[in-house]
Amino acid sequence: MEQLTRNKRKLKEGVVVSNKMQKTVVVEVTLTERHSRYGKVIKRKTTFFAHTEDPLNVGEKVTIMETRPLSKRKSWRVVAKA
Repeated sequence: MEQLTRNKRKLKEGVVVSNKMQKTVVVEVTLTERHSRYGKVIKRKTTFFAHTEDPLNVGEKVTIMETRPLSKRKSWRVVAKA
């Protein structure tokens, strides 16, 4: 049988900021972009709820991958520690 290939899924790198839930961590991702008018570099931060089976500590760098919705706010999973 032919193996099905998945679509290319989004990957993001961030830092664990909370690990107080069971099998869930909160990952903060920092993005830098230029302001369209003034050209100043702006840092923007966003948080993602990510599924993990392994216990992670606050401050660890991780890579997360987009996945199917696992709960109301959890649509990412941890794939690697950086």
